[in-house]
Amino acid sequence: MHIGALDWAKSAAPGNAMSTPNDPIRLFVAHNWQENDDLHRVFEYLESSRNFHYKSTTQVQAARPVGSEAEREDLRRQIAPAEVVIVLPATYRLESDIVMFQLNFAKSANRPIIAMENFGSSQALPKAIVELADEVCPWNERSLVDALKRQARHEDTQRWDSIEFKID
Repeated sequence: MHIGALDWAKSAAPGNAMSTPNDPIRLFVAHNWQENDDLHRVFEYLESSRNFHYKSTTQVQAARPVGSEAEREDLRRQIAPAEVVIVLPATYRLESDIVMFQLNFAKSANRPIIAMENFGSSQALPKAIVELADEVCPWNERSLVDALKRQARHEDTQRWDSIEFKID
């Protein structure tokens, strides 16, 4: 699904808080043109979430451009239409320079950054990620979707769980 310039301007207008099929939250996941388990996990969480609509501007499967400036230009093109950027510590550990470029460009373009915690580890996030992140998110579907709604659309995400008790 391609969002044209006019459609993008409409969806970026104030008052479009909730994600809908016609107005999905546009997100970008920082990458190094290589798929990894954490990247797959992010999209599994998003796909399993009910009533959450998103469009990824991430093109990790595309051929990696040749040359540093070509890489940067391609990443700028992918990040520009996004409303929010997600950064994964696993990708940062693989190629910190290219991930830092993406995060710095996102900040310069006023895109909020959500940093995912280390999956399955209590190891602290790299300081460079924490300093640029607008929010640090634990690895669970609900927390990720809520963070995306807060950061991309400033949507109130307070949810209440109801627990039924059966007294015998």
